[in-house]
Amino acid sequence: MRPVRPLRSVLGFLLLSALVACSPKPEPDARRLVLVTQPQADGAGAQVFAGEVRAREEVNLSFRVSGKIAERLVDAGARVRAGQLLARLDAADLELQRQGADAALQALKADRDLAAAELTRYRDLAAQQLVSKSLYDSKKAQADAAQSRYRQAAAQAGLNANQAGYASIRAPGAGVVSQQLAEAGQVVSAGQPVFTFARDGAREIAIHVAERHLPALRVGRPASIELWTRPGVRYPGTVREIAGAADPLTRTYAVRVALDDSAADVHLGQSARVLMADAEGAALTVPLSALTENAGKPAVWVLSTDGRLRKRGVQVLRYGARTADIGSGLGQNEWVVQAGVHLLREGEAVRAVDADNRPVRMGAAR
Repeated sequence: MRPVRPLRSVLGFLLLSALVACSPKPEPDARRLVLVTQPQADGAGAQVFAGEVRAREEVNLSFRVSGKIAERLVDAGARVRAGQLLARLDAADLELQRQGADAALQALKADRDLAAAELTRYRDLAAQQLVSKSLYDSKKAQADAAQSRYRQAAAQAGLNANQAGYASIRAPGAGVVSQQLAEAGQVVSAGQPVFTFARDGAREIAIHVAERHLPALRVGRPASIELWTRPGVRYPGTVREIAGAADPLTRTYAVRVALDDSAADVHLGQSARVLMADAEGAALTVPLSALTENAGKPAVWVLSTDGRLRKRGVQVLRYGARTADIGSGLGQNEWVVQAGVHLLREGEAVRAVDADNRPVRMGAAR
């Protein structure tokens, strides 16, 4: 009877295999996979400015009172959270001032209470005509003066308490300490910068523009940004701020170019180039492989917001060895198919990826 056991094992394995084979499998995504790219500004017809990545919100942090720095708790480059203690002063003198103000406040409180009690007694005596009206008025004036001195001392005590709290620097939000400007043991004055703080959030490129380029600039003008560490990869941006006056030393104007959210992985202080076309409507370049034809005229396949393809006619200004200059018909922030354009059809739902194999999601195709 022993040979029966292997037979049962074989039959069980075959049954399990049949059940697995009959289980439903997830249907694969039948949409075509396409490689897309965004038109780039023609570098030959663009002004190029060197700059660096900066935070949109930067602030110098300082103590609000003078004193000697007792402790510095963070270094340059440290990431901090909101409310985190960054540095503190030797607050011994401030604490003594606070204690003295509190003691003076208590003494004046006792004087105020005594004057108020005497005023109550003299008010009763005056009502019975046992003291003169002038004596009662004198006690009332003394009580009012004691009350005023008490209020003055209370305000001074509050000021001293605030100054004791000003002996520390705390992070105003989550971000990075980009610069450290003072050391422990250093005596600083009120308002002297100790740290430069860059808040988390939007990033910008700080550039300096010569006076001759200023007439062509305006807030909201589109630009292309290229990091020195990623040559050939360009991010869309817009001019956010233009200084109202030139720097007195360099005679250039400070300009801030806001980075698009797609460039969230940039780091503070990175070197970058900002490219701006010389004129509105300057040419955009696309790979030659992106061109097709529509009724005998040049066209490209554009990825619409619903994830489907639309063929669009364009004006080609020049044909290069690898790229074509487009005069009209395309926007710099649109996505065009750059390979296999002869296999596509109008309205086709596709899965799009960029040159780094990252999915490009424009919306849910139906």
